[in-house]
Amino acid sequence: MNTNNIDPKKVNGLLEAVSKKIGIPAEKLKKELEAGKFDSAISSMNKNDAVKFQQAVNNPKLIEKMMSTPQAQALYKKLSGE
Repeated sequence: MNTNNIDPKKVNGLLEAVSKKIGIPAEKLKKELEAGKFDSAISSMNKNDAVKFQQAVNNPKLIEKMMSTPQAQALYKKLSGE
């Protein structure tokens, strides 16, 4: 998957939607994610989801498996304009 082909406008729309859902300003969320930090996102999740998220981040094989699902592929195609 080449993330360089993802439309920045669509990414910003996704960031806006996530920021509204978790109550963190989109710009702050974007800066943290670009820096590889997930502190704000994790702090706003319920404990169960935060644990699952941490497990996924720490397990590249799990992320690879998740990204190979039809839903993840469809989201990637939508974001990249394919």
